[in-house]
Amino acid sequence: MSYEERDDYGMYKNKHGKGPGPELMGSTTLVGDHVHNLQDEHLGVIKEFMIDMRTGTIAYAVMSSSRFLGLGEKLFAVPWQALTLDPEHKRFTMDIPKERIAAAPGFDTDHWPDMADQQWSGEVHDYFGTRAA
Repeated sequence: MSYEERDDYGMYKNKHGKGPGPELMGSTTLVGDHVHNLQDEHLGVIKEFMIDMRTGTIAYAVMSSSRFLGLGEKLFAVPWQALTLDPEHKRFTMDIPKERIAAAPGFDTDHWPDMADQQWSGEVHDYFGTRAA
């Protein structure tokens, strides 16, 4: 099958206009997507996906959010189950108030947590109201 063009979401389409999305999408298609809450407030941008190599599933989306007062960027490991793809608006949504993101456990680009640590994982899932896989 020859993929000749991409649609508005960057997903490849063949000459018949068929493609894999939105049920299956390449990670590079989604990196850079914005994340909004259900009140349509901007929460951040997807920077990376963390794959559980034991199960082959996405464990977390790493989301960045500008820190207050322009003090750089804060990163968050958002459990995959907390995100919903909104293909119509080419973004993700989360059911969380904006203030709760500001207080979420986060990290900076030079100090990543050990995401395989079960205690850390449990705390992140508890914060976002999801269950660890």
